[in-house]
Amino acid sequence: MYHAIMFVHVVACLSMILFVLLQTGRGAGLQMFGGGGDSLITTPSGSSFMKKFTVGLAATFAVTSLLMTVMQSRSGLTSVTSRVSDPPAPLETPAPAAPAAPAAPAAPTTPAK
Repeated sequence: MYHAIMFVHVVACLSMILFVLLQTGRGAGLQMFGGGGDSLITTPSGSSFMKKFTVGLAATFAVTSLLMTVMQSRSGLTSVTSRVSDPPAPLETPAPAAPAAPAAPAAPTTPAK
C-alpha cells in the first residue's frame, strides 16, 4: 500500500511541475522587467481546466505526503536518521602514573690506580 501511494505521489509531483511550467505567467514574466506589471492582477491567465487540474494535483501531493508520513510512523519503517546509532562512549584511559622520584645523582667514581 505504501508503495502505491508513493507511486501516486511521484506522478502527482512530476505532473504538477509539468502543468505549472505549461501555464503562462500572469505578467508573462513582466516582459523581462520591461513592463506588463500594470495588468498583473486583472489579467486572467491560462484556462480554467489548467488551474483546476493544478489545484487537484497540489491537493493530491499534499494528501499523499500526509498519508505516507502517517503510514511510515505506524508501520515501523525507519528513516535514515533513525538508523544512525549514538556515538560510542569514549573508553576510559588509565590515569597517568605519578612521575617517579628523580634518581639520586650518581656518585663520582674515582679512577682506579
